[in-house]
Amino acid sequence: MSARPLYVQLADIITARIKSGELAPDRPIASENHLADEYGVARLTARRAAQELRERGLIVTVRGKGSFVVEKPFAGARKDDESAD
Repeated sequence: MSARPLYVQLADIITARIKSGELAPDRPIASENHLADEYGVARLTARRAAQELRERGLIVTVRGKGSFVVEKPFAGARKDDESAD
């Protein structure tokens, strides 16, 4: 079991999917409810993971539309996702 919070682990998984191209720029990511179901976590955990991805500059959320992968990560994007467990 990892000492990293579950929401960070989930954000790292989604980050890897973005970097691999599985989740393409300008495409939506799954809703918080769907992420919670897909990964077997609480909706609040999925919500916090999405917030973490926004802070990393990897997604943008449009109210009423959903969350989308950004074209290019923001220049100030955090590099926390580079560490390996």
